[in-house]
Amino acid sequence: MTTNHDDTDDEASTEDAATDAADETSTGDEAPSEADHDRARTPGGGAAPEPEPIEPATPEEFGLVQAFWGDGKGKTTAAMGMGFRAAGHGYRVHMLQFMKGGADSVEGVRGEYNAISAVPGFSYENAGHYGWHGLLDGSADDEHEAKAAAAFDRAETLVTGATAADLTEPLALDGDPEAGVHMLILDEVLYAADRGLVDPDDVVRLAESKPEDLELVLTGSHAEPDYLDGVADLITNVRKVAHPFDDGQRARRGTEY
Repeated sequence: MTTNHDDTDDEASTEDAATDAADETSTGDEAPSEADHDRARTPGGGAAPEPEPIEPATPEEFGLVQAFWGDGKGKTTAAMGMGFRAAGHGYRVHMLQFMKGGADSVEGVRGEYNAISAVPGFSYENAGHYGWHGLLDGSADDEHEAKAAAAFDRAETLVTGATAADLTEPLALDGDPEAGVHMLILDEVLYAADRGLVDPDDVVRLAESKPEDLELVLTGSHAEPDYLDGVADLITNVRKVAHPFDDGQRARRGTEY
């Protein structure tokens, strides 16, 4: 005799299999719960991740160019957050800041520098001139230009060091950034290019000359860096909807510095 095998039988078999999988995550004779079903489908069984000691490690998929621009707050914050995440995995990260030499609205000590200094594998340097270029704040525009040019020379040195290093291997967490880094953050370099202190063509050339495994992160500029089209793998526009500065709020300790 031939037995008919219809859709009802298929559905029953599928439900039995799902129940069996959920049963493996439950204990005793209790019926599997919805949470058991969720854990059966979740990598790691749904367990919350635990922090681990930071040890030198090698990124498996680094090598992209990322750019954050726009008139909203959060470009540097996003880049540093990604830097902390990478450092937490044991990758060597360095941030070089353009155009941030300080101003009368912020204090000399910044929270991000203290935090970076406390994290193995993450380092920074500031190459900015006091004040902001073109804002008549008492700072000299020719000094801004000289500082930006020196910062770009430094960026080229860091990329050259990464080219000479073996980025497919772990790097010393306390090593000189010139000896190679897995992630290089050039903070406000796009702002320097927007102000004409750095040639946008040089930014493109730097991005195109980087070693294959170096993750390069560029931030800054309220104007769209369309020269990065086809060069950057990720371009994010951080758009302002509202900003407390527009209502006269000055930079606050712990949020802006």
